Amino acid sequence: MDTQFLNTFVTVVDRGSMAAAARELNITPAAVAQQIRTLERELGAPLIARVGRTVSVTEEGSRIVQRARDLLRGVADMRSIANDSAVSGELRLGACPTALAGMLPDILARMVAAFPQINVFIKPGYSADLYRAVESGELDAAIVLQAPFALPKTCQWQLLREEPLVVLAPEAMADRDPHELLATQPLIRYDRNQWGGRLADEYLRNAGIVPQERFELNALNAIAVMVDRGLGVSLVPNWAQPWPEGVKLVRLPLPNESVPRRIGMVWSRSTVRIRLVTVLLQESQAVSKLA
Repeated sequence: MDTQFLNTFVTVVDRGSMAAAARELNITPAAVAQQIRTLERELGAPLIARVGRTVSVTEEGSRIVQRARDLLRGVADMRSIANDSAVSGELRLGACPTALAGMLPDILARMVAAFPQINVFIKPGYSADLYRAVESGELDAAIVLQAPFALPKTCQWQLLREEPLVVLAPEAMADRDPHELLATQPLIRYDRNQWGGRLADEYLRNAGIVPQERFELNALNAIAVMVDRGLGVSLVPNWAQPWPEGVKLVRLPLPNESVPRRIGMVWSRSTVRIRLVTVLLQESQAVSKLA
């Protein structure tokens, strides 16, 4: 059985159509369809039901899709073990939203330049979900916020960046006291359900500030645009570039000490791709020093 055909099947399942899978795999839709038909003949069961331009997974396909993923993962592991003398193979990496847009592109640029044989699969997600993916072995490593709980002994974490809280306000309010702004202006709150948002909420409570809440969301770039539009002020981590273009904002430091948001890398100690993880950590630390 050709593992490439299994990869095509999994890609069709993930993308939801032959055409989308063809674009990702850089082959024609006809080639995708042919590979699926060949796989179905080898397994003796229909895997994909075709409905117009879309597809759905059959009951038989649903039963094997996770095993197909595991098999493909095992093949990638064998390649990494076979090439243990060189820095090559596939690294499965997670990244939280701010790291995905901020630090990660610079890290990957350095990695690809130094080690062109590395392939990287990237899974975006919230930090809590990515920790679980690393712990379960689904991912080798992830760039995430520091967890508010102790990590299992199978995982390790390294700090890369600290982001102190700042008051985000329109440029016209640059000379105002940050506590006065938080107490008197409508607050665009950083989501308290997220780890970074909890730090902002804790600061407000410790400072005795009862804000006039207007919005609450977990999207820092969107918060910046909303502040620029005069919808209020916000208390957020001083996150890494890029920031939204064209916004006219000030980032006012707080008068009281605050717990910063910490971003770092978590990885599995038991991954067979520990050589790739080590390279990722080195390049991540180099980028964090340049920031």
